[in-house]
Amino acid sequence: MALTTLSDGGATSGGGVASSVGDVVGQIWDAAVTPVAPPDPAVVAAMGVLALAVVLVTPVWRVARHVITIAHEGAHALAAVLTGRRLSGIRLHSDTSGLTVSSGRPRGFGMVLTAFMGYVGPGLIGLGAAALLRQGYAVGLLWLLVLLLALLLLQIRNWFGLWSVLVSGAALVAVSWWAAPAVQSAVAYAVTWFLLLGAVRPVLELQSERARGRAAASDADILARLTRVPGLVWVGVFLVVTVGAAVLGGWWIVGPAT
Repeated sequence: MALTTLSDGGATSGGGVASSVGDVVGQIWDAAVTPVAPPDPAVVAAMGVLALAVVLVTPVWRVARHVITIAHEGAHALAAVLTGRRLSGIRLHSDTSGLTVSSGRPRGFGMVLTAFMGYVGPGLIGLGAAALLRQGYAVGLLWLLVLLLALLLLQIRNWFGLWSVLVSGAALVAVSWWAAPAVQSAVAYAVTWFLLLGAVRPVLELQSERARGRAAASDADILARLTRVPGLVWVGVFLVVTVGAAVLGGWWIVGPAT
């Protein structure tokens, strides 16, 4: 998204705009780096139950799964960039599938890590979010997610993906800027719970599709071709990582702070 500032040539107007932008950025920064008290344990538990219900109730899951897809493709993209591959773009589809295209060596560590990170990405993001919540940075977490979505937006290459990321980002901005502190904390916990718990179901769905012969181009099968380790083993690794992240992240959320 491009923002254009129009000026009538007056120094006062330009300075006023710059000052206003600086004030907004300053307020966001102050809110993001200031720890807040955790919500009541009953609220934390309620957000966890809500997230679990969203994951388990299939009609709701079909809509909410788009958030997991965003995290999945974002993790692919981050791994590609960190290993020196050239990121060409990301597509998010209405059926909750996605595609991240990168170029570079067709084999090797970079390609393996890029293929591996998709299914474990949402859980690892949720684990990082849980670590921030444990330190009291609920509002900072929300603004960090907004920043990550803004960076992801630059790589989106289709209209549905653009709409999906914009809606997610706008919702987070609205909560982070206008909502009461109690609501901000509750949303931060709900999002974190959903990333942790929602990361597991796609792995189970993946194996179900593979068992029916419908996922020959899945990440697990790509990894099998790259490493000669069977795809079922990779699915097992995905499951261990996502379940482990959910257990550890859940403990960080509900356990006593250090």
